[in-house]
Parts: sequence; C-alpha cells; structure tokens
Amino acid sequence: MDNSTSVQYIVVKIGSEQYGININYIDNIVRSEPITRVPKTQTYYKGVINLRGEIIPVMSVRIKLGLEPDEFTDKTRFIIVKVDGATIGVIVDQVKEVVTLDNDSIEKVNKANNSDAAANYIESIGKSNGELISLLDIVGLIVEASDK
Repeated sequence: MDNSTSVQYIVVKIGSEQYGININYIDNIVRSEPITRVPKTQTYYKGVINLRGEIIPVMSVRIKLGLEPDEFTDKTRFIIVKVDGATIGVIVDQVKEVVTLDNDSIEKVNKANNSDAAANYIESIGKSNGELISLLDIVGLIVEASDK
C-alpha cells in the first residue's frame, strides 16, 4: 500500500455517531479534567483546562454540531488538537480506535445543499470494516471557532 494515499484517523464517538479526526492534528488525548468556565464566550466553549502548565481552551463538539450537551462519563476524553499554531481541546464521548484509510475507502461529501450543522464540518465519509465514519474537518471546526 502506498503510504502517500493513506491517512490515519482516531475514531471517536460523539453522541451515537462515529467520527474520525486526522491523527496529524492530534497532540494528545487526556481524560476529562475539571474545566474552568470563562465568561462571555461562545456556547460551545466550555472553558479552559490546565494541562501540565499550559492553559488550553476546551470546546464541545456536540454543541458545535447541534447535538445535546455533553454528558461526562469515565469514557469522556479531551482530544488536544494543534491547528495553525493554536492548541484546543475537543470533548468526545469516547475514543474507539485508530484506523488507516486509503483514498479508495474515503468519499468526499457535497456540502453545498446541506442545512445540517454537523454536515458543515464533515469533509468526507470513510469506510472501515464495514462501518461508516464521518471524517471531521477539524481545521474548519477549530479555525472558525477561534476566529469569532
């Protein structure tokens, strides 16, 4: 298999759906920690955490995607993502596995005619072991958030 055509994704659960996050953007995965609220921020920003001395904003992907608020369980994880020099934590319900997808198992999604909030942040659909995984446009999700 030609490595240039395959990408590794961390498969996470958010609500009842499976999403893939490109592993190249992931800096760390940590158990959920106490979040310090920050006033006057977007509703999907839950606040900040102190991770080994670094203050990292934490965002709820569920709220950003128009789903019900997060329910913290022992499986909840914060995925620490680095995009364009910014570091941000995203809350996921569960981290499942790492999958390697090649171009043949990824289909682009047409965003033009979809009014679903979640669809704006899904760049493609991956197929792995007979299951479909919505591949998140993590850059779009985060860059748009930090621009506001």
